[in-house]
Amino acid sequence: MRLYPAIDILDASAVRLVKGDFDARTVYAEDPLTAARGWVAQGATHLHVVDLDGARSGAPVNLEHLQRIATELGVPVQFGGGLRSESAVQQALDAGAERVIIGTAAFTDPDLLRRLLERHGPERVLVSVDVRGGRVATAGWTESAEPSTGAVIHRLHGAGVRHLIYTNVDRDGMLEGPDVLEVAEVAEVADTAHASVIYSGGIGAIEDLRALAALGRPSLAGVIVGKALYEGRFTVAQALEALGAG
Repeated sequence: MRLYPAIDILDASAVRLVKGDFDARTVYAEDPLTAARGWVAQGATHLHVVDLDGARSGAPVNLEHLQRIATELGVPVQFGGGLRSESAVQQALDAGAERVIIGTAAFTDPDLLRRLLERHGPERVLVSVDVRGGRVATAGWTESAEPSTGAVIHRLHGAGVRHLIYTNVDRDGMLEGPDVLEVAEVAEVADTAHASVIYSGGIGAIEDLRALAALGRPSLAGVIVGKALYEGRFTVAQALEALGAG
């Protein structure tokens, strides 16, 4: 399983939110590149960058920061936040994103998702399945109107999606650990859909990573970790070892 240290950008700083609440933020670096450089220096081989300003506004805002991170650090970056048009996705790829993450648009504009998959291929287009209160949330985690997670995953697979990011928004930033049973159930659905899943939400201790790795699910491809790394709960090297990636 891969480790994806998170760099969430809001008002030009690297921050972490609590349960997706834009008003409950902690600033960890005034310059997102500084945060990203620190993770790579510790051994991170992939990065997860989210434009929170873009997620809230509906169009990317922090492409300059993406370009600096991708250019200066030379590791694959997956990027999301406000990617709701073909031009926005192209701008993100041109700025250096290895893969783009589609959230709201995957559910509100299936034709756009189809065009993106056709143009860029399923290896470069990920879909974010963000769950709040047991339902899939859209519009920067502020709306919940989708059916069950399993139904969503199968529908996305039918549309040609092969790679997913699954976030439990209720646990995000809480450091209380994932619901391992929930993750196992999601991974089981993904296994049947021949899709891969990157999990995000609530990682707070190295034991959380070991528990996810111990599931042994073929579809569980990685874990996104933010606050636990920023607050020194464990190091990148320890995380990589726990996930069997280092």
